[in-house]
Amino acid sequence: MRSKLLESTVACLVEQGYARTTTTEVVRRAGVSRGAQVHHFPTKQDLVLAAIEHLLERRLQEFRSTFASLEPADRTLTVVLDLLWSYHRADTFAAWLELAVAARTDDHLRRPFLEMERRFAENVAETFVTFHPSSPDPRFSELAVEFAFTVLQGLALKRSLGIDNDADELLDMLEFLVRTFSAETGGTT
Repeated sequence: MRSKLLESTVACLVEQGYARTTTTEVVRRAGVSRGAQVHHFPTKQDLVLAAIEHLLERRLQEFRSTFASLEPADRTLTVVLDLLWSYHRADTFAAWLELAVAARTDDHLRRPFLEMERRFAENVAETFVTFHPSSPDPRFSELAVEFAFTVLQGLALKRSLGIDNDADELLDMLEFLVRTFSAETGGTT
């Protein structure tokens, strides 16, 4: 029951946005009674806060499984950036984007959302170190991952608005910059 409600909340965030995600719509999509929803999540805020945690777990699972599926020979910068780009086109990113915008002005969402972001970033860093343990400069690795995610998030935002006609060129530029800077600092790609 709880899982149905959380999955329906994420689907509403993706399809309708945060402002139009209502408990009534979540209940309808989940196929449960309003009483069941109130039993598990008395308010929309309770439901959305639980959905943040649920979304974090889904995003982490997607991220880990994506990288775990790569053969060592395929862990090239090009392959990794392509995978990260596909990850940023997934529904979980669209839901994350809705929550990010809502958290900007909603004091009740901001702290849990920022905590989700912190935990996600820590897990991404751990995953990166697992796949690139020989990186000579840990700070470079941390900044390179953050830089790549920032660019990809911006591209994903543009894509959500239907203005991603230059995405391929921007992805090529991202790869060029990371590869060039990595070579200059002695990092590996």
